[in-house]
Amino acid sequence: MSEVEVTYCVVNTQQRELLVRCLDAIARERATLPFATEVLVLDNASTDGSAGAARRHPAVDEVIALEQRRGKGENDTTLLQRARGRCALLLNEDSELLPGSTAALHAALDADPHAGAAGALLRRPDGAVQPSAWRFPTVATALAGALFLHRLLTVQSRGEATRRVDWAQSAALLVRADAAREIGWLDPQFFVYSDEVDFCKRLADAGWHTLWVPGAQAIHHEQLSTGAVPERRIVELSRNRDRYMRKHHSALSAALVRLLTAWTYAVRAAVAVVLPGHDPARYRRHVAATLHPARGEGLREAAQDYNRGGRRL
Repeated sequence: MSEVEVTYCVVNTQQRELLVRCLDAIARERATLPFATEVLVLDNASTDGSAGAARRHPAVDEVIALEQRRGKGENDTTLLQRARGRCALLLNEDSELLPGSTAALHAALDADPHAGAAGALLRRPDGAVQPSAWRFPTVATALAGALFLHRLLTVQSRGEATRRVDWAQSAALLVRADAAREIGWLDPQFFVYSDEVDFCKRLADAGWHTLWVPGAQAIHHEQLSTGAVPERRIVELSRNRDRYMRKHHSALSAALVRLLTAWTYAVRAAVAVVLPGHDPARYRRHVAATLHPARGEGLREAAQDYNRGGRRL
């Protein structure tokens, strides 16, 4: 058998229908590629028949079915360590590759020996382009957000040419296996959110860089952002944003980012009172979680509750 060039690595949590769509898209991609590929699926203790659907899918080579829920960073690492490919394409189950995306990502990474990862352009289900690459979080980017200049100064996923960016979203991220191995994979302390930011930052610290490749595109259904337990998602988001700042910057910088980010959400909460279709209470929850990231229960606790038999996630 030919040496595997690209391993598709899909993590799924309780989203059988989206998983099948993801795998159908992978099957279409594999049929067009001139190199050998494999498909690994890690099912994160789903109860909706996802693991069985993956095993029955003709595109899938191996299914890892967990009995206990784990975090995204840890699950991606498991797949990266299992993968035989020179490159591994990390995919969420809610990511649907558009034709030619694998080839475009692979070509970009192959043409740049110092690129450790390459991210795709992401589209919403209605076709609208969503931001998918950004500058690394700093006090300066938090200030840009507080001045509502985030899209101008922080978002880097723009233009029609492949470009270097600080970090790209892991919903569709091709990773060079040697680079991932060199930096010790993903940090499991990031249960979900900021895991790929930390990963790309450590790549950069080790002399690699990340690319954004608009020639590669995926529909991102964003099931995580619209799913259950929004309060726990808000807590986890705030917790890991603060974890990243304390890991890569000073305690003072982390505190300044908390204050600036809380201010941004507070302004949005005030504006949401008069704007239709906006929820001021949700923005206020963001303010509280941002100012006190150590308080409350996040998705890590929700998974622990699920593993104990609570089944609330």
